[in-house]
Amino acid sequence: MDLFTTIILLSLFIIVLIMKWQYFKHTDKNSPPSPPKLPILGNLHQIGLFPHRSLKSLAEKHGPLMLLHFGNVPVLVVSSADMAEEVMKTHDLVFSNRPPRKMSEILLYDSKDIATSPYGEYWRQIRSLAVLHLLSNKRVQSYGLIREEEAARMVETIKEFASSSFSMPLNLSEIFFGVTNDILCRSALGRRYRGGGEGCKFQELVLEFGDLLGTTSIGDYIPWLSWLNKVDGSYKRASRVAKRLDEFLDQVIAEHVSSGKRKEQEGLTDNVDDFVDVLLSVKNSNAVGFEFDTTTMKAILVDMFTAGTDPTYTVLEWAMAELLKRPAIMHKLQDEVRTVVGNRSNITEQDLVHMNYLKAVMKETLRLHPSLPVLVPRESTKGIKLNGYDIEAGTQVLVNAWAVATDPKCWDQPLEFKPERFLNSSVDFKGRDFQFIPFGAGRRGCPGLQFATALDETVLANLVYHFDWDLPAGSKELDLSKFYGLVLHLKSPLLAIPTPYYE
Repeated sequence: MDLFTTIILLSLFIIVLIMKWQYFKHTDKNSPPSPPKLPILGNLHQIGLFPHRSLKSLAEKHGPLMLLHFGNVPVLVVSSADMAEEVMKTHDLVFSNRPPRKMSEILLYDSKDIATSPYGEYWRQIRSLAVLHLLSNKRVQSYGLIREEEAARMVETIKEFASSSFSMPLNLSEIFFGVTNDILCRSALGRRYRGGGEGCKFQELVLEFGDLLGTTSIGDYIPWLSWLNKVDGSYKRASRVAKRLDEFLDQVIAEHVSSGKRKEQEGLTDNVDDFVDVLLSVKNSNAVGFEFDTTTMKAILVDMFTAGTDPTYTVLEWAMAELLKRPAIMHKLQDEVRTVVGNRSNITEQDLVHMNYLKAVMKETLRLHPSLPVLVPRESTKGIKLNGYDIEAGTQVLVNAWAVATDPKCWDQPLEFKPERFLNSSVDFKGRDFQFIPFGAGRRGCPGLQFATALDETVLANLVYHFDWDLPAGSKELDLSKFYGLVLHLKSPLLAIPTPYYE
């Protein structure tokens, strides 16, 4: 046997030994139940196109705390309200870290944003900044007029379509993305970015950004296979999108700096500052206890659009899809909204306070169709005992919010769309009721839930107040098949026929 053959055989023998040790080693630890896994891949092959459904099916066999392996990475899957409370309340501090992801590094300024930044002093500072200065109750309410104005513009757009395209279907998905983007742009950047030129480019960037952020990078779990993401071009595409978005934000910030100087010279003031104005004010006044630079500002702004666009307009898609499937629920909602508003032509946010059924419809939509059915991954910072099981430091944690929200132990007829279940119930989505966590909970809960729900309620109330809705001719049943990207969308655009409502 020559030397070369000997080296090859010895190398193969060593690889087999390493794999055997890595994947079949025995320990004294009491780990959670696990399904069988493959060498190298672990359980990655069992996830499928719809992870929330695959993980729920596995959990039904192995329990509400289940240990998977994505490559070499241990992943704890949480599928019950009790276990979600343990992770996001009882042991919230231990599970408050975020695992590193290559796409987040590329797209989110090396994970300097709020959503994906590692747990620590930097994250605490920027989250506090966002909560106090951008997403406080007072600040969200100050954008109420913007929401009302953009909802009114949306209504006029639909009326014009209805008058010029009799009995033709309207692309509601496109309408929802447009109004959500307009409200976010005016609130965050000071004006709309719609139509041709830079507006069109910005909308394209937002959509492409969301698609890329939802991409799974095999290199995150099997580092030596990271070259596959280079071969398929996803890293290069992400770098290109990140560069274009960075240049766009630089331009927006420069315009605000110039405009701010002009207003100061002329003694002008605006009634409502947008997010860029607020962040520039914080930066210039050194009002925070850490070095707040332009990169951090841009990371926070990107977060606002990432969390605010796709997840927010998707809720509207699902709400209208369910209402179109169930005319009785649609009519009940329309009766409430039209009774509260009366003969007035516009809906104010004060009206929403009195629309209990509208809020029940929104809650039921979030329960059955959470935008992020599997919440953003967490990571344990140290070893811990959880429900009698040993969880090692560095274990990723996936909370299956959809599995929890459709658990028959918590919900009657969990797969049925029944807004009435919330009418005489105190259960809410603010992170205290762990059977209903579409926005997460604890330290890593979404700080923008009030902004998102105010937007969705305003838009939906206007849609059902000003119009009656029908499915296109020949559509006996609405297709609710889904496409999983960053968030859970309808597979096809939502089409419906609007008829203006007149007393």
